[in-house]
Amino acid sequence: MPRLDHVALRVADLDASIAFYTETIGLPFMFRELDTDHHEAFAYLEAGGGNLELLQPLDAENRPAPFSTPAPEPPYCPHVALGVEDVDAMAARLGAAGVPLLAGPLEIPGKVRWAYVADPDNNVLEFVQWL
Repeated sequence: MPRLDHVALRVADLDASIAFYTETIGLPFMFRELDTDHHEAFAYLEAGGGNLELLQPLDAENRPAPFSTPAPEPPYCPHVALGVEDVDAMAARLGAAGVPLLAGPLEIPGKVRWAYVADPDNNVLEFVQWL
C-alpha cells in the first residue's frame, strides 16, 4: 500500500522557514539542497512518519523568485496537519513565540481538539490532538 512520504510547501525565504519549523514548531532538520537545474532550493524536515519539504522557487539566475500567498481564510484549506500530544500546550508555545492562532483550539467532545496557525508564508498548519 502506498504511504505518504512528504508534503511540500512553497516558501519565500528558505533560511527563515527552516528556523520557523525547527525552532518554533520543533521539527527536526534533515538536509537542504540547491537545485540550479530546476531553479529551486529546498530542505527536508522530519514530521513523525513522513517529511515536510520546504521549497523556495528561484529565478533563471537562481536568485529567490518573489511570490505571494493570499491570507488564510476559513475553512483553511489546503493545510498541513501535525499531530501533537497537547494542542493547548502547542497553542501556548506558538503564542509565546508570537505566532497568532487563526482558529482554536476547537473540539469535538471526546474525539479531537485542533487549532490553526499560518507560517511566515501564509501556509496553514493544523495541530491535532486525538482524544
